[in-house]
Amino acid sequence: MAQVYFHCSNSKEVRIDQSGAVVSDLAEARDYAACVVQSMIRESSAEDWRDWVVHVSDAYDDEIFEVSFSSVLGKAH
Repeated sequence: MAQVYFHCSNSKEVRIDQSGAVVSDLAEARDYAACVVQSMIRESSAEDWRDWVVHVSDAYDDEIFEVSFSSVLGKAH
């Protein structure tokens, strides 16, 4: 088990995850990152989320991997 953090950013803004989550493996961290994306796009705003990225980092703030919002959202029609 590991504590990981899910920081989100685009070219203009960074949202820092202060609490993180405990995950058992990378697959669980990836699934949690997808949930972070879903949660953020549900915010009532006019934000275009396609250029946002979730940066999954460990307790030392070393990035483990990243997930683009567009990979979760799919292509715009």
